[in-house]
Amino acid sequence: MARALGMIETRGLVGSIVAADEMLKSADVRLIKQEKIDAALVTVLVQGDVSAVQAAVEAGKIAAARVGELVSAHVIPHPDEDVNEVLLKDEKKVKIEKKKAEAVNPTETVKETKAATKKKQETEKAKSDDKSEE
Repeated sequence: MARALGMIETRGLVGSIVAADEMLKSADVRLIKQEKIDAALVTVLVQGDVSAVQAAVEAGKIAAARVGELVSAHVIPHPDEDVNEVLLKDEKKVKIEKKKAEAVNPTETVKETKAATKKKQETEKAKSDDKSEE
């Protein structure tokens, strides 16, 4: 199956959500990422068969223009593997770091949470004691 990458950029969040919804409903594509960029620009990335991505982007362009401001749209048929690595590196890095942290000591986060809860309870108790003394 030939893979393609489709991108739609809108000014504003609502247009990007409507575009993503329409793209996913109109063709067999997978939502890869929605990235918020400076100055209210939002980019939605989808991936799938070349023809499906082309159809999805066309439908998404129409939907985005109907409810918001369409800035740009583009389809890259057969993108190089490095493109995916660059686009998705942040999500992969976060997932890997989270798995590593859990693998090292999964009970550590539980201990930290319990300690924070206990400290919060002690603080609240001290505040209520202070109020009762007044």
